[in-house]
Amino acid sequence: MTEQVDGNIPHVPDPTDQAALDAAVQSALTDIAAAADLEQLKSARLAHTGEKSPLSLANRGIKGLPNELKATAGKLMGASRGAVNKALAERTEVLEAEAAERILVEETVDVTAAPRRRQAGARHPLSTLQERVADIFVGMGWEIAEGPELESEWFNFDALNFKPDHPARELQDTFFVEPPEAHLLLRTHTSPVQVRSMLERELPIYVLCPGKTFRTDELDATHTPVFHQFEGLAIDKNLSMANLRGTLEHFARQMFGEEAQIRLRPNYFPFTEPSAELDIWHPGAKGGPQWIEWGGCGMVNPNVLRAAGIDPEEYSGFAFGMGIERTLMFRNEVSDMRDMIEGDVRFSEHFGMEI
Repeated sequence: MTEQVDGNIPHVPDPTDQAALDAAVQSALTDIAAAADLEQLKSARLAHTGEKSPLSLANRGIKGLPNELKATAGKLMGASRGAVNKALAERTEVLEAEAAERILVEETVDVTAAPRRRQAGARHPLSTLQERVADIFVGMGWEIAEGPELESEWFNFDALNFKPDHPARELQDTFFVEPPEAHLLLRTHTSPVQVRSMLERELPIYVLCPGKTFRTDELDATHTPVFHQFEGLAIDKNLSMANLRGTLEHFARQMFGEEAQIRLRPNYFPFTEPSAELDIWHPGAKGGPQWIEWGGCGMVNPNVLRAAGIDPEEYSGFAFGMGIERTLMFRNEVSDMRDMIEGDVRFSEHFGMEI
């Protein structure tokens, strides 16, 4: 009996033909013996015992034989398939033993060898410092607020009382995004997050806004075009400069120790009135103890409150902002801001896992 099958196996052995079955068995035994690993043996098993293998198709053909031939064909097929299965079992045992022995050799560990010392990394001090600042204000009951780095010009300038002719709106100070009519820019401070918080949150508001900011500064020892800020905003009834000063004094002592002192010097910012520069007394500064400028602060300008739909006759607020890089520089005596952005792990290792 011959039969065309799928074009891959040209002939199916006659289940009553001893010679044809012996040839199929011999072909199977040859492939099984030639299998060098378990994957090759799997291919041989599918080729010679699978549903479309010659022996399986021949066995399926027994049902079409006359009744007087079925017994003979059954005995022949049983012996043939038994020989193939026996060879598969024996070859599987051999290859599994070889694989186990090979794994033992390949995965052997020399317990007497010197250990490989892998250098542990460290988190960047800017990240850990930002988290420490956030923890201080969360401990005071404040919330952390975040916003987009690609910002609308209205949130970045107009809502913060920047006049149309303010120098900060010029291309030499701000990264504007094309097309110009989209009025989009890379935020120059995290103050837009304060505006968004006033528009989105219920009063009263106490939020800290940390994040990345962008300005067209040249990279040097004290400037970088991409830097980090944290800004705080409090909106409530009857807030005053006394509340602002008390908050900043507590924050400074948490950051620099109980001996820390601050002072406020009059200044001008479009979004606060009155406004002040915040200085901190740094007893360990290079060159001796001195006052160091830390950031800006003041009472929220009534125009800013109105832009956010808050009645300045009922509510008042204060705001402040500092640079994280600048804080790290004088807090930990980092003299060159470029060291913070070059990605040298030795710089981060100097601070360890916690500042």
